[in-house]
Amino acid sequence: MQAHDQDDLQRIYAQRFSSQIEYRNRVWSILVNHFFSKYIPQDASVLDLGCGYGEFINHVRATRKYGMDLNPDSPRHLKPDVKFLLQDCSQHWDIPDHSLDVVFTSNFFEHLSDKTALGKTLDEVRRCLKPGGRIIAMGPNIKFLSDAYWDFWDHHIPLSDLSLREALEIRDFFIEDCVDRFLPYTMSRKRPVPDFLIKIYLAIQPVWQFFGKQFLVVARS
Repeated sequence: MQAHDQDDLQRIYAQRFSSQIEYRNRVWSILVNHFFSKYIPQDASVLDLGCGYGEFINHVRATRKYGMDLNPDSPRHLKPDVKFLLQDCSQHWDIPDHSLDVVFTSNFFEHLSDKTALGKTLDEVRRCLKPGGRIIAMGPNIKFLSDAYWDFWDHHIPLSDLSLREALEIRDFFIEDCVDRFLPYTMSRKRPVPDFLIKIYLAIQPVWQFFGKQFLVVARS
């Protein structure tokens, strides 16, 4: 199950991100267009798991777009072409078997209550993805954040690139990419970064080893 109720999620997300909505949307537009789009065909069906305010899914070009979250504020921020699913992700999804091309999630799995909930969520991902469909997951890597990982009230599960990789492999996913250092840790509590620097960062992968604190795992069903 998810560890926080809807009221908690509203308060946490509003306090942490409401002042940064414009900046976060700018950053995610760059991330989608300059990096993640290579994994997402334009005729795809895409689910943003833990979609928050829609920073990722609103910028994706796809035939069908879904956002799933327990935060009741989420729909106000989603574009009209995004179908919203208000539910606990560890419960059965109201999505047909083998109907999704991509499930994307960012900085979400660590917020689940425990690894049982995460396992059930990954089982739903596996059920709903088409054969050959992708899960794209990024999140804080506990290997590089032992001093800061628990500074967020709603972090519950410590994960690394390798622990998530193993969780996917035992569910018969094929690992396409596994990057231990991808993006810096967080956009909250930091000054905005100019757009051109974000584009340079994405283009020069060796730099990730100096600043990356989040993993990126891409796997196929």
